[in-house]
Amino acid sequence: MTHSGELSPDDARQIERVIGAGTPQSVGSFRFWFTDQRWEWSDEVAAMHGYEPGSVVPTTELLLEHKHPEDRELVATTLARAIDRAEPFCSRHRIIDTIGQTRHVIVVGDQLLENDAIVGTTGYYVDVTETLDEHRQETLSGALPELYEARAVIEQAKGALMLVYGISAEQAFRVLTWRSQETNVKLRALAQELTRQMVGLGGGPAEVRTRFDHLLLTVHQHFDL
Repeated sequence: MTHSGELSPDDARQIERVIGAGTPQSVGSFRFWFTDQRWEWSDEVAAMHGYEPGSVVPTTELLLEHKHPEDRELVATTLARAIDRAEPFCSRHRIIDTIGQTRHVIVVGDQLLENDAIVGTTGYYVDVTETLDEHRQETLSGALPELYEARAVIEQAKGALMLVYGISAEQAFRVLTWRSQETNVKLRALAQELTRQMVGLGGGPAEVRTRFDHLLLTVHQHFDL
């Protein structure tokens, strides 16, 4: 580990091996255009549904078919509301992949803008299904404490994600790592800015969650890159 508290290349590879262990990434992105009802999934989101990259064209019908029967109506209502009101949303529900495995996911959507006009929604899926075996859990537990000790600010950001989304510490760390990679902002700096911006959030629980969803997807824009 470097003295600045950032991950060295070796540290990053070690953590990635522990978290990924050769399996598909547990966070992926999507985009949806309102006018033609067109979806775009990242390879990670396709894999969550059981598809090889590029092997399927996502549609609203296909998306709803993969929802757990008990969650399908809720997801359909959430999507219809997002289209009607053009507003950010957050949903935690279950999907069933092509081999019948049930996966628990959090889906967060923000406004998709083109020429300053809202044309759809864009966001990410977080697979929060607990699938780590005992050996990987032990390895992860042994690899992370040293990392966390030097970066208390990351613990604060993780705690915020855990509170807002109801996910574990490991899952929260995956989300932060993903946003760091997607925005090319160092993990520590991203976490620090996220927690700083959160101080200004207020309102009731539902309002806080919606505003936090937007903040998570746009925190990198507060840097002069």
